[in-house]
Amino acid sequence: MTAVPSSSNSVPQLNKYLASTEKKTRDKAIKNLSIFLSDESRNKMPKSEMTRLWKGIFYCFWMSDKPLVQQALATELAELILTTTNTSSALSFLNGFWETIVREWNGIDRLRLDKYLMLVRRFVDVSFRFLVLHDWDSKLCQEYNIILTHQGGPLCPSDGRVPVGLVYHVADVYLEGLEKSLHSSITVTAKPVPIALILTPFFDLATQTPLGSTYKHLQSSLFEPLLSSCLFLEAGSEEENDGESRARKRRRVDSSSSDMYPSIITNACFDDASIEVKLPTKLLRRKLLRRLFETASRAETRDANRRKIYALCKAENDDEDDSEVESDAE
Repeated sequence: MTAVPSSSNSVPQLNKYLASTEKKTRDKAIKNLSIFLSDESRNKMPKSEMTRLWKGIFYCFWMSDKPLVQQALATELAELILTTTNTSSALSFLNGFWETIVREWNGIDRLRLDKYLMLVRRFVDVSFRFLVLHDWDSKLCQEYNIILTHQGGPLCPSDGRVPVGLVYHVADVYLEGLEKSLHSSITVTAKPVPIALILTPFFDLATQTPLGSTYKHLQSSLFEPLLSSCLFLEAGSEEENDGESRARKRRRVDSSSSDMYPSIITNACFDDASIEVKLPTKLLRRKLLRRLFETASRAETRDANRRKIYALCKAENDDEDDSEVESDAE
């Protein structure tokens, strides 16, 4: 294979090479994907064509069998989002990935599951790098949220086809991926991450999921670690003459939190990176709790979920009050 055809039947031809039993042929097809996706002379690829393309890519990855090959291929596929020069095509490619993963997830056997978990992690990581590259543009962030939450997306609360295990995995790697992307891209001129906007899919899922286990997982893997990280870092930023109080607060928070997200907490605004500045840690935490509470107060929120979110907000507010009492006592 020397070039990707530019004719209307290029997707079927590309799929033929992606599904080849010869690794060299598959490798060449993958390398041509970026050119194919960035071709400005092509009209926007119809959804049906992107679905067909991703079917070929999915099985190309399916046939990768050695760990180092799998890791390299997962990175190469995810980074097509960055190397595709057309933003609309990059988002369409990302949407095709998530719809394919949701559709094919239950057919992945136990021996191949780990490499697909890795592939999901790579796409989460690179999606944040893509948004960083575009200065957390509000429109792009909203389009990204739609990709995650529309019918067929991995965080759609009303789509019963979405595998619970996939939802859990996305929740598990989300903050870690965001932390990593921010840590590697922090500069004086970098825009802050609009944290409430980025977490909107999880706020909405938490209010609408019919599964108590899913809500519980979101609380334990996302909301509590992030809020605890705020409390921990706020304690660490106190003046040196409050050292004993600071140490007590650090110990209390650290005892229940294994993940800290300093790059997120210290580089976050709330909703719009184009007009907002980084928020002080205490204010950020309070605004996140307020947004959670307001989301739970909506009419469409399930009653059971509303009660759980209210309880979470109360417990987190009590934690902050306890910390302030400890500081005053010192």
